[in-house]
Amino acid sequence: MEVWHIWVIAALIFFVIEMFTSDFSIICLSFGCFGAAIGAACDVELKIQLLIFSIATLLAFALIRPALKKLLSRNKKEVPTNADALIGRHAIVSEAINPATQQGRVAIDGDDWKAVSEDNTPIEKGSQVEVVSRNSIVLTVKKL
Repeated sequence: MEVWHIWVIAALIFFVIEMFTSDFSIICLSFGCFGAAIGAACDVELKIQLLIFSIATLLAFALIRPALKKLLSRNKKEVPTNADALIGRHAIVSEAINPATQQGRVAIDGDDWKAVSEDNTPIEKGSQVEVVSRNSIVLTVKKL
């Protein structure tokens, strides 16, 4: 087995490992291995192959990795998750919302949340409200 075969095998191993990550760091090592494989195929000595590997890896980190990250993050849409997904949802007031005492609760999907009124008006129990925002574990709601 020739030296350039080893570089290509290493590059392929790094490429396969990169498939299980999403950081595009390991693939930079793969580019470095391909560069060193070209050097080995041209029959340069090992020191030069290592230098080519280093330079190609650094260039991949500087040029290719940012381009790949930008390309893949451009199409990513922010999807609200966890409590942020409650914003815009409708709820039922389970305990009257009283701005004077900062008391009140709403029920959404079987969960009970502390709630305050958006415009500081009282909202009676059983009313339907819409969640406007969230601050930690307190939902701000407005009456529908």
